[in-house]
Amino acid sequence: MAQRYGGKHSPGKKTGPQGSAPQQTYRNAQVDPVGMRANVLFVPPALLALLSLNDGAAGLALGLAGAGLWTGGAFLLREGLKAEAAYAARKVARRPALPRKILAALLAGGGAALAAWKGEPGLLSAVIYGTAAAGLHLAAFGIDPLHDKGAEGTDTFQRSRVARAVDEAEQSLAAMKDAALRARDRTVEARVEQFQSVARELFRTVEEDPRDLTAARKYLTVYLQGARDATVKFADIYARSQDAQAREGYLALLDDLEQNFAARTRKMLVEDRTDLTIEIDVLRDRLQREGVHLDRN
Repeated sequence: MAQRYGGKHSPGKKTGPQGSAPQQTYRNAQVDPVGMRANVLFVPPALLALLSLNDGAAGLALGLAGAGLWTGGAFLLREGLKAEAAYAARKVARRPALPRKILAALLAGGGAALAAWKGEPGLLSAVIYGTAAAGLHLAAFGIDPLHDKGAEGTDTFQRSRVARAVDEAEQSLAAMKDAALRARDRTVEARVEQFQSVARELFRTVEEDPRDLTAARKYLTVYLQGARDATVKFADIYARSQDAQAREGYLALLDDLEQNFAARTRKMLVEDRTDLTIEIDVLRDRLQREGVHLDRN
């Protein structure tokens, strides 16, 4: 379905608070980690399958098997890059349960070995080509994160709780984004992205101080799950009927949620600063009792 472009100075563009565009759409924007290099890896298996059509039964079987391994490796690589980007973006994260990039390299090596065997039967040549392909794959894309992040010197149990809670919250945000795309409305998509940025600021605050998890748990679970369900229902309704009233109500809901999340984040930051001030004052008093006088200037 074609969509009309509406810019700031487009005819019929509303002005004022109700017609203003989101101001924070690209704050904390995330770039798709799957680039051209990963997408190019789908080309070799397609070529291998095509070139195997006239190589007889054995050649076709080897070619299709190699193409299947290559394709599986390309898909695993895409997922591994996404998992690595999510790991890098967070201050506290658990290592991926499945080392997708390493497995993708092994599958690429297996596909190259079968392709080499088809062209030049022999174990030695297959091993050489397979090892070279796997090594080049690892050199080009690296390996998966192999250790938890942000858990050094802290309460492992608390960090694990925070990591699980943020994982679940990120899944809700991802579901919101997917549902918003179904609505096929640029303003809605931009507002969902803006809300995601505000929500992720809350996530980062909780990751910095796991003690904030108790105060923020309702926001990470109940509120985000409710926002996800509301987005799914709105997308289903708006995709069918283009109901303007439903759109206005949904955007108003996002405004309320964004304000609540931002207020919760500010409150946690103020509470953290207050706790730090108290700890400093207690430490200063203790040092003074020990005869150590600190300059307050």
